Amino acid sequence: MERVWAARLRWRLRGAWLAPLLVLFTFGDALLLHALPLAGEQVDLFASLLLAGFFNLVAVAALAPFAGIALRRLRPDLPRLVARNYAGTVLVVLVAVALTGAGLHHHATVERDRTALAVAHARGVAWIGAQAPSEFRRRVARADTVAIVAGSIYRTCAPGAGSDRAWCVVVDTRLPFPRGIRFGGGEPNARFQAGRG
Repeated sequence: MERVWAARLRWRLRGAWLAPLLVLFTFGDALLLHALPLAGEQVDLFASLLLAGFFNLVAVAALAPFAGIALRRLRPDLPRLVARNYAGTVLVVLVAVALTGAGLHHHATVERDRTALAVAHARGVAWIGAQAPSEFRRRVARADTVAIVAGSIYRTCAPGAGSDRAWCVVVDTRLPFPRGIRFGGGEPNARFQAGRG
């Protein structure tokens, strides 16, 4: 009996990493998804935990048995449970690597969009400050910019004396200044966006 217990303990210390790594990587992946979301600019921590748990559960419950079978073909000396444990461990690590890569890729896109928004706002404000009627030029510091096509086309509006009036320009950041700017109407961005939704 003592020999069986010692063999199990040795296997646990050598290879039974799936359960502790699953817990550790699920929480780690949740923090990663919170810091580097796959979509949007921010994800709630609880939602990140649910998403990380889902990805890791799919890896362990759905993919690990098949990966364990493939591993046993390469190493027939491994018991089925050990092969599944090894395969599940590798899959949990691969989920973390995939989430990191996807999060970094999306983060780069978000940063590019933020930069394009700042450029569009600066161009729109400069054009309004030079071309708009004086009522709107006086309020150009309160101008706001919204994306029409994120990363390239934006709408910048300076408010008028009344809340229902604005002087707006459409800014295409792909074209050089001032060629990429044209008049965009007198409807404030809040109403413009509500009409588009």
